[in-house]
Amino acid sequence: MSKTPSDPRFHAIPRERVADRVAQELLHLIASGDLAPGERLPGERQLAEMMSVSRVSVRAALQQLKTQGFVSAVQGGGTRVIAASNEGHSALTELVRVNRDNLYDLAEIRANIEVWAARRAAERGTREQIAEIAHHFELMARPGRALRHKAEDDLNFHMSVAKASGSAIYMHLMGVLSGILEDMFAYHRYRLQIGPEYDRLLLAQHRAVSEAIQARDGEAAARAMADHLDTVLSSYAEDQNPEPELGKDKLRIVSG
Repeated sequence: MSKTPSDPRFHAIPRERVADRVAQELLHLIASGDLAPGERLPGERQLAEMMSVSRVSVRAALQQLKTQGFVSAVQGGGTRVIAASNEGHSALTELVRVNRDNLYDLAEIRANIEVWAARRAAERGTREQIAEIAHHFELMARPGRALRHKAEDDLNFHMSVAKASGSAIYMHLMGVLSGILEDMFAYHRYRLQIGPEYDRLLLAQHRAVSEAIQARDGEAAARAMADHLDTVLSSYAEDQNPEPELGKDKLRIVSG
């Protein structure tokens, strides 16, 4: 009986468990942005049915992804794509709280990367993603919308632009920043710039971004976002408050 020739360039392919393939498929969806940061996954039963595998395999796959830090358990049941690191959020919040210059730096960083994202959203966003941007703008512009929603609406609008950019890297970056961005929006809208005239200006700027993205005009979307973030930067440049306190407990008092 002849012996199989030995060649170190080739090796045996290990058999892959179904759970490993499920984990790889879910990870692919996360990496591609089809599963966005913060998004809740379907339940184990639904996933098993949609992927034609057993619930045992799905459970094992989700456990792998939890161990690797891609998903986390949701209180009350279920699983969610991890949007941010609690440790990272705390560190960012503290850096901004103790030094006003760091708040300006964060605004300046946004002024660069969000212009890129607006252009990408106009050029590559799906119909559903662009409709979501329009939806969040409509909420923002709704007559009689309670003032306590200003920061929340602002954050949701910008996160929907991030999603429409189609970049998993950018979406996860925004996910990591989402906690401090929420505080930043609250500080900006409830303490730094207050009044109906400024609110109308920001609403007009968000409308320009939304309409340019709806029109699939990447350059117009980039210009509109740049104009908006230049206004935000100017607000921070003029701010003379030495210690903008961004702790959520303090902001809750201000924002109601």
